[in-house]
Amino acid sequence: MMLKAQTGGWCLIILAIIAGVQLQENERSVQPASEPHVYRPALQPTETAPPIGTYKHVGKSCIKATMGVQYIIIEKKKAWYYNLEPSRVRTGGFCGEEAAVLSLTLPDNAARLQLTFRKKGNMFYVSNLTAHVSPLPVCQGCSNKTYSGVLTNGKLFAAADGQSFKCESENLLLTSPELRIRLVPLHIQAFTVLKGPYGKEVECWADFTKRVIPIILGATVVGLFLIALTTFLFIKDRHREGYDRL
Repeated sequence: MMLKAQTGGWCLIILAIIAGVQLQENERSVQPASEPHVYRPALQPTETAPPIGTYKHVGKSCIKATMGVQYIIIEKKKAWYYNLEPSRVRTGGFCGEEAAVLSLTLPDNAARLQLTFRKKGNMFYVSNLTAHVSPLPVCQGCSNKTYSGVLTNGKLFAAADGQSFKCESENLLLTSPELRIRLVPLHIQAFTVLKGPYGKEVECWADFTKRVIPIILGATVVGLFLIALTTFLFIKDRHREGYDRL
């Protein structure tokens, strides 16, 4: 009897040891889940030219835009910059008869730029622009912050239906005291968008003045030169007539 009791006790001890080893192995195999990585743009202290991307509405083709997008953040009276990376952008929106939306979104909704287009008669234009960006903190100890803004304008980037609006010059849009959006260059078309190249281009005022002002200045300089030359020849002829009389 005593031998059986000792044998049973040893069996319980062995079973306990085996159970403990299995428990330790299970604890090692079950690792705590790591926190998911959330994408956040990194702001830069200096300005660089934004990369240019071409964005189309997924599905029904009613919007096409080729542009470089730069977020300008004002934090503690200092400007910080983020250039939208076309390879990270997910496009979305919708198409309607008189309204259409193009949205450009980064992973984890870290940034978004949304353009609302309207069609009135034979014209289309951007009636509303909203933007936000949630970057990495700009300083140690600074908290996470989302910068957002909205711009409502009667007729931004207007063009006739079937045509496109193009601007090589900078378009700086003030959406809020803390957030500005810089579009450079910009080429857009909405509602009537055919496959292939853009429709006939409507030139922005800034490009027009850059192109025309040098021509006007050149013509003015040439005109002044001709006036001065004509005056000089006239005076010279008058002096020659005076000498002939003597």
